[in-house]
Amino acid sequence: MSDWAGQTRQAKTWFESLRDQICASFESIEREAGSDASFQYTPWNRTEEGNDDPGGGVQGLMKGKVFEKVGVNVSTVRGSFAKEFASSVNGADADNPGFTATGISLVAHMHNPHVPAVHMNTRFLTTGKAWFGGGADLNPPIPNDTDIETFHARLRAACDAHDPAYYDKYKQWADDYFYIPHRETHRGAGGIFYDHLECDDDETFARNFAFTQDVGKAFLDVYPKLVLERMNDPYTDADEATLLEYRGRYAEFNLVYDRGTIFGLKTGGNIDAILMSLPPRATWG
Repeated sequence: MSDWAGQTRQAKTWFESLRDQICASFESIEREAGSDASFQYTPWNRTEEGNDDPGGGVQGLMKGKVFEKVGVNVSTVRGSFAKEFASSVNGADADNPGFTATGISLVAHMHNPHVPAVHMNTRFLTTGKAWFGGGADLNPPIPNDTDIETFHARLRAACDAHDPAYYDKYKQWADDYFYIPHRETHRGAGGIFYDHLECDDDETFARNFAFTQDVGKAFLDVYPKLVLERMNDPYTDADEATLLEYRGRYAEFNLVYDRGTIFGLKTGGNIDAILMSLPPRATWG
């Protein structure tokens, strides 16, 4: 068996480094817009009865002139799943409910309706198995074909560097996952989504870790450019109404279907950090 504890530490270190790079990039965009907004960081500790080391994380939140609300969270937790939930997790069951999980989760909601909202998450989990998962997806209230093509092209490049089959497979997975059945529509313009990249030994860990790092680097490379390109575009009251209606759809998906939300709530995560994905304003009907 590989050194899962050591691998969890490696992944945690990368996720924290990626967070720092992303937050610095987003703060520089706020400076470009003449704002002094910055991330406020709130540490939190998880609790679990009978667990002396349940872990925790840090919630990073910024509200600025360009980013109406952006959260960048890193958490590292360990413990046991509730028996009724354990069987739904890869490599766990009621008799073997133990787990560790470390990851970064990001959601940005923008003031300007022409700047796409975005979601990015990558993670490393261990149960009776160890694996990476994650992805990134673009969520424009007012879709722009050029932005969508640019975003997807950068993710395709990250995938192709590791396996030519990855992009088509993980794009389809994102299209299927980010679908709102009761609305019969997708949450956004898609991206990639992957899960259960299992690490059976040191070699597979290194390979899947490298891919996961490149997904994070691709996001850091492409998304700030899209923000800078669109953040000064003029918009109308009708555009604002479209933004708020779209956010309602986004909130519905995250509260009803999102695996990360369910996982966080089922494992005693920080409620504010879990629900940071919800937009600050939205409308229905």
